[in-house]
Amino acid sequence: MEWSYFFHEEILLFVFRLFFALILSGLIGFEREVKNHSAGFRTHILVGVGACLMMLLSLYGFEEYIDKYEHVRFDPARIPSYVISGIGFLGAGTIIVNGMTIRGLTTAASIWTVAGIGLVVGAGMYDMATVTTVLVLMSLVFLNKIEKEKFNGNRKNIFHITVRKDVEINKILSLFEQMNLNIRKLDVTTLDAEQKRVVVELEKHQTFERSTLLEQLTQIDGVDDCGHSF
Repeated sequence: MEWSYFFHEEILLFVFRLFFALILSGLIGFEREVKNHSAGFRTHILVGVGACLMMLLSLYGFEEYIDKYEHVRFDPARIPSYVISGIGFLGAGTIIVNGMTIRGLTTAASIWTVAGIGLVVGAGMYDMATVTTVLVLMSLVFLNKIEKEKFNGNRKNIFHITVRKDVEINKILSLFEQMNLNIRKLDVTTLDAEQKRVVVELEKHQTFERSTLLEQLTQIDGVDDCGHSF
């Protein structure tokens, strides 16, 4: 094999596009990594660079056959379309269903978007890829803060309960049922080897005495701490 095969006139273009896809997808992956999500820095880079590679293959990989055979036809959008639809399996792997809580949807969407960014970079549309990356990062960083401050700040019915790891969640839920309170969302997170945190969000517009409910929660055997969000 001749060395000229690796140093043709388009090699710098290919390398630049691959590295550009790496940088943009890495920025989004870094944001996910900082927030300790299931798919982070490396996963997003692999998706972005892989998608860019598939686009380069679609655009330049079949030129020799087209020039050599008159009847050969190809659709440059065919491979990218399979990338967009096929990346869903990876996004599905980041979605975690825990009781009534679904986590990982934003990360799954970011992986799908990174695949699109990689395809766009592979097609040479650097401006659109850059703008999209900026918009995605703004959405993940700033909108997340706004959501916590504006929406979560208005939730007066969220209770954070720290319990021992061997405590059954049904003991806690039964107390809310006894007070005829409807639960909107339940989230259970492991804190360490001995404790876990149960976050209970009640439906809005329900009447109950917070202090009484908190007192009864703390009386449950195994509950170490209990608080609520106003």
